[in-house]
Amino acid sequence: MKITVNDCLNLEAFSQSIVAGGKRNINNRVRSVSVLDATDVETALKQSAAKEQLVLTSFYGIGADPKKQCKIVEGLAREGASGLVVFHVEKKSPLFKGEVSEAATQAGLPLIFIPADSKVEYSDAIEQIMDKLLYGDTFKNGLINNTIYHLLNFEKYKNFEAAIRKAAISNEFQLVLLSKDFNPIFTVETRQVVTIADAIRSGKASEVEKAPAYTFVDVDGVITYWGTITINKEKCFLLLVDNDDNYSLSEMTKLAEIIELAIGMWKYSPERDAKAEFIKALTRNNKSLAYSLKDDIGLNADGILGVFYAKGIDTNYGNDVINEFEKNEKLEIIRINEGEETFGIVLRKEKTKVSDEEVSEKTKCIQLFEKLKAGQKGVRIFHATGVNGIEGAGDAFRLIRETWSFVESVFPYKRVFTKYELALVSNCINLQVQGGYMKKTYMDLLEPFNKEMGENKAKQLLETLETFVLDAGMNSGKTSEFMGIHTNTVQYRLKKINDVLGAEITGNRVIPGLTMALALKRLDRVVK
Repeated sequence: MKITVNDCLNLEAFSQSIVAGGKRNINNRVRSVSVLDATDVETALKQSAAKEQLVLTSFYGIGADPKKQCKIVEGLAREGASGLVVFHVEKKSPLFKGEVSEAATQAGLPLIFIPADSKVEYSDAIEQIMDKLLYGDTFKNGLINNTIYHLLNFEKYKNFEAAIRKAAISNEFQLVLLSKDFNPIFTVETRQVVTIADAIRSGKASEVEKAPAYTFVDVDGVITYWGTITINKEKCFLLLVDNDDNYSLSEMTKLAEIIELAIGMWKYSPERDAKAEFIKALTRNNKSLAYSLKDDIGLNADGILGVFYAKGIDTNYGNDVINEFEKNEKLEIIRINEGEETFGIVLRKEKTKVSDEEVSEKTKCIQLFEKLKAGQKGVRIFHATGVNGIEGAGDAFRLIRETWSFVESVFPYKRVFTKYELALVSNCINLQVQGGYMKKTYMDLLEPFNKEMGENKAKQLLETLETFVLDAGMNSGKTSEFMGIHTNTVQYRLKKINDVLGAEITGNRVIPGLTMALALKRLDRVVK
């Protein structure tokens, strides 16, 4: 219910009240009420200065100090408080025509006095104000009754969708029903001020899924109300929007309860979450199902830029990073969460055939994954960026699924794995399974170490070679950091390795076979 300071003045508790200043803003909105009893100005403003909050006080803590009282009035006005009510003011008090009243008028903050001879206490005013805020004059006869009238009119409406649309139009609210993965599955829009995507991003950022009850989220000035409901034993999110900000949280919560009851009475089953099913189809390499679902979600297959599987990114930090990415780039991420695991697809919002632009998009994706990695040490991301439609996306998810449990063993220092590391490990797995001549060919490349030197020296050089090639990107400085040895020592060992192999290890013709051999060696430790 929308109420103002003027509405409060019509309550019984304010029947003897006097408006001593700031009368021009008497229609300031009141959303909440608090009591100011601090003993210093800073604490008083910290505890009570809030937007659209009506503050009650007797200035007992501050005392009869006009300068402090004026600072409080000015601070409350600056923070957008609704007004200030001072209790038990003597009629001969300097407050009536003194500096405080003048400060309130100058600041535009309604200043209301409750006379000393009034028997009204804080509790009386708070009870009546909260009753007005929660229930108002139209709570029983307006929003709720009108909505019930439409939702239970089984003769007039053929289904729940028709009934709720009419109720929303009549009462000027909007409704979005979302799956547990925050994908819209039913919407009733009666006014477009902000997009559903913006509302969803704000809801995720506010962690609405963790709220114990209905909660409101401000989306660029539009108040949205969020809560969870259960439909056919499945968790869903119900998003309600009060178009003109006319209703209280209590009214919107009651509205949500009625909608949930109506869903059960109509035996309403929302349409499936096509986006979630699309991702699941691709992760299972069910391309035929993915093709049949793409039109349901309005997806252009050519717009698929990449796919990813991640662990540990479904956090406040991870959601904030993804929300910011979608907001700033012409890219969209659809994803599903299963426990700590996240499966996702990166999509272009707009078509483009400019090769330079595509490279830029890939770079943005890589930057996104690197930023997600920075959130916490437990994050692991496996992605294939730059795929060809549904066929490429399905193949990419298959590559991820077959290699993710092994790739960390081959590259233990990495936390973000591209299709290049995944493809290398996939080839190693195939060689490992097949065994025989091909695997022996690669492993023989490392045999000179065992033939030409002792076990300890061979182990030392092989460890250096593994770190240099697989972990440090053939950077001797990073190799010294990983191994905790001096750079000169690394250089000496690399020269020794060249001598043992009889080849320059950084040569273009040498490194591919050497990389495979070293990766197979590391994989052997895991498989065995």
